[in-house]
Amino acid sequence: MLKNYPNVSKEYQQAVEKCRRKLRALIQEKQCAPIILRLAWHAAGTYDMHSKTGGPFGTIKNQQELAHSANNGLDIAVRLLEPIKQQFPILSYADFYQLAGVVAVEITGGPEIPFHPGRPDKTESPPEGRLPDAQKGADHLREVFYRMGLSDKDIVALSGGHTLGRCHKERSGFEGAWTSNPLIFDNSYFKELLSGEKEGLIQLPSDKALLDDPSFRPYVEKYAQDEDAFFADYVEAHLKLSELGFADEV
Repeated sequence: MLKNYPNVSKEYQQAVEKCRRKLRALIQEKQCAPIILRLAWHAAGTYDMHSKTGGPFGTIKNQQELAHSANNGLDIAVRLLEPIKQQFPILSYADFYQLAGVVAVEITGGPEIPFHPGRPDKTESPPEGRLPDAQKGADHLREVFYRMGLSDKDIVALSGGHTLGRCHKERSGFEGAWTSNPLIFDNSYFKELLSGEKEGLIQLPSDKALLDDPSFRPYVEKYAQDEDAFFADYVEAHLKLSELGFADEV
């Protein structure tokens, strides 16, 4: 059954659903959910609610934005996805990258995240320096995420998305996965965080900040004990992130 997206045409709606199926197949085949989710996050996470600049509007494909240090390696994700995007010229890159992020969570066992198409593509990339720095702590996380209009709960819930993927030394300066199965979306990130460092698994300064901060830690403990609560809050936070600035456009 075709989903009803009131902001776009029926033809566009059909393209979204066909594209969703193609993305599922690609992400499963290539086992690339972690980098696809990172692409969607980094595309959206540049939003500044004060200047109304940045955000999930397709600019991450620009070479100058891919060259930002926080985006090391994301050119791989852009190249992986491009053959599918070429099959759906009607879709904006803005919608396409956010749809890919939603699919990446879903097919790795995570929650189903609502998707509302209609984001326009923009041409101008935001300046470098708007994305989180893993080497910094709680004050930095708040500075970055509050600029987007997100909350402490959103910060911790989105951090739980690190249950997918691993760090690569050549991209971030860090090496290792956060959990023992980096292709499964569950609440393992929080369990590992509370259990302490283990050989082969990584905890970054930005991860440890979630334990040390008195506002963040209760969410860590809650999500470690209750995966359903984590999933519910993750859906809310991911949806907000994927639609930053979008309400201003509709």
